[in-house]
Amino acid sequence: MRVRLFELRLLAVALTVLWAAGGGIVLIGYRPGGPWDLLVGVTAALPLLVAVAPIVWPPLVTSDRGSAGVFWIGLVAGLLLVPAIVSVTAQVLARTSEPLLPSAEVVYPWAVALLATSLFAGLGVSRQLITETGIGRKRLAASIGFALITTTVIGGAFAGVSLADNAALSDRPAVYSQFGPTSAALMPPQCDQTLQRTATAQLTLDVWGDVDSRSIGTVELTGQRSGNDVDWTAQVVRSDLFGEFGAIRVGSAAWLLAPGQGWSSVSYSSLDSDMVDSTAAAQALSPGNRATAEDFGLEYVEGARARHCRVAIDGATFEASFPQVVWLVGDASLATWRGEIDFWVFGDGEIGMISGSVNGNAQEILPHGLLATVQIKLTATDRGQPVSISPPKAGQ
Repeated sequence: MRVRLFELRLLAVALTVLWAAGGGIVLIGYRPGGPWDLLVGVTAALPLLVAVAPIVWPPLVTSDRGSAGVFWIGLVAGLLLVPAIVSVTAQVLARTSEPLLPSAEVVYPWAVALLATSLFAGLGVSRQLITETGIGRKRLAASIGFALITTTVIGGAFAGVSLADNAALSDRPAVYSQFGPTSAALMPPQCDQTLQRTATAQLTLDVWGDVDSRSIGTVELTGQRSGNDVDWTAQVVRSDLFGEFGAIRVGSAAWLLAPGQGWSSVSYSSLDSDMVDSTAAAQALSPGNRATAEDFGLEYVEGARARHCRVAIDGATFEASFPQVVWLVGDASLATWRGEIDFWVFGDGEIGMISGSVNGNAQEILPHGLLATVQIKLTATDRGQPVSISPPKAGQ
């Protein structure tokens, strides 16, 4: 019995430390600039009061099965807290103005961890009030009620304060955004006006496709560009193709990377169409294509004000703008395909984000398919920041 008591108290101490760490990180580090920043931290520390209770009143039961069940309740709470704390720590260190509860996927582990911790504590608190052997019905019902009420009150208080703080920030420009300038004095140009050429940028390009809602593969490209120099690698996953592709162009030299072959020297001009954002801007977003662009108004993208525009596009232009689609469609012709491209022009007159899709006949990709769709999302962030591009290292 003493061993069980010690184990339960030890687990309660571990939960207390984890909740203290999570609440302390928010209390000390979460400062996006809202009027309720401090109160967000205070409410984030409220679960600490619940976690301390089982140290004083351990949820001890006499049966082996009941004891194991109680221990697992506390253990589940701890296992959920560890990755949740890592996630919130990364967000706080990144100094973003995003709310701490942006989606159900983020809320879920915290809510379940709080519910498990509250049930763990409730079994100990109810033991002091209800004199039943083991976990009787009254004690179990009281513990569940305690857990539900505690989770609702604390969770509701934290969510309400956090969302209220974020709402107060919604009309304030961010101090910094990777997507562009945040000054309210800068007005993004109209969709059909002359755009500024991005000197440097950190690049990401995601390409994915499907035939009749069945995936045909994905491409994940990351890299950087400085003027006419570029350096990127792409992870390609397809049913019959898996590997890493890449391209580097610096000075007057150029190299390509293919799965299992390493870097090989190629002509400088052979990478003219592999400049990622520059290629897309020159092809899909040429002045002629943007002449009839739809204007969806101004939006904020991670604190940077941008104009959201849309143009119609055919398959041939789409493939010329994003030549990486060939890794998904192979030799299939996209000449009859049609689609749309959305793009966002920021206060500096540069394009920082592009997304869109085209679709058409699928028989050249899958003989029994009907409709094929290829989608892309491209971002060009930290534009204008210094970028260093070097030739591939020897032996790579």
